[in-house]
Amino acid sequence: MYEKFYEFTAMPFQLTPDSRFFFGSKGHSRAIAHLIYGLSQGEGFIIVTGEVGAGKTTLVERLWAELDRDTYTLARINTTQVAAEDLFRLTMSAFGIATQGIDKATLMRSFQEMLRAYAAGGRRCLLVVDEAQNLSLPALEELRMLSNVTFEGGQTALQTILLGQPQFRRKLASPDLDQLRQRVLASYHLGPLSEEETRAYIEYRLHAVGWTNNPTFTDGAFAAIYHHTGGVPRRVNRLCSRVLLYGSLEEVHNITGPMVDNTAAELQRDLEGGTPQSGSDLAAGIAEAISETDGRDTYTLEQRGNYAELTRRIQALEDAVARRERVFQRLMDMFSGFNAGRQ
Repeated sequence: MYEKFYEFTAMPFQLTPDSRFFFGSKGHSRAIAHLIYGLSQGEGFIIVTGEVGAGKTTLVERLWAELDRDTYTLARINTTQVAAEDLFRLTMSAFGIATQGIDKATLMRSFQEMLRAYAAGGRRCLLVVDEAQNLSLPALEELRMLSNVTFEGGQTALQTILLGQPQFRRKLASPDLDQLRQRVLASYHLGPLSEEETRAYIEYRLHAVGWTNNPTFTDGAFAAIYHHTGGVPRRVNRLCSRVLLYGSLEEVHNITGPMVDNTAAELQRDLEGGTPQSGSDLAAGIAEAISETDGRDTYTLEQRGNYAELTRRIQALEDAVARRERVFQRLMDMFSGFNAGRQ
């Protein structure tokens, strides 16, 4: 929607991981280096952890975009809250092996034959498991057992990349996973972007879709975006997308700090399922404050402060309501035009 108003070639802040928008921050560049080093070893596990939305999946998308498709076969698992044997079957399915009605021993033989055939053709198999923090200890042990498949000369047939949230590192510390830890060749924790990197990240994604400084972003807007997102890429994408949506609906060509602040507050309320305090609640607050004066014409400093705060909150409520009405009307106008064009 907003990409047409600002004449972008695509949506710059979509939440779906896309290697085209990979931004090589210091942390992401180091993470890629760890992945490449781990792959060069040809065996074992590679671990990348980070907060939700830090860019772990995008990292793997970027890696896969750079790998030789004639050399690697990639399989992915995203559902990890499963029992150990279910994880085993998910792995088989991810590599294209039919599993329904087939016992585990037979599946294992099929898996080994597949790995041997790929190896004979000069291909390496790579398994990527996302949300690894949800894996049980038996499930992790199942992955370790799969990594033990070797051929003549000790050649390892499978490498595994585990992506997880920070708590996954605590799970790995379990004494029961000592053998798995010994097979970890590379490990990296992906932190958030710095304030400077956050600005560069935003500009990078905008330039990727043909941004010509329309809209412009003030220094205060960039600072506000970092303040509200902490430099976590997915949060940045979500906030910037909402800011640009409101900007396009209100036909704004300059994004400012207050605009970002207001949008972030509305987004937070939407995510938490809350609503601004109603006008009746504020009126009740004013009535209560007035009653405290007992009809006197003089007020304490505290009471004056209460009046000022209530006035500010009323104004904020009125501004928010007016803004939502404008946005709603713009949306209705756009949908009306769209429907008219189809008839």
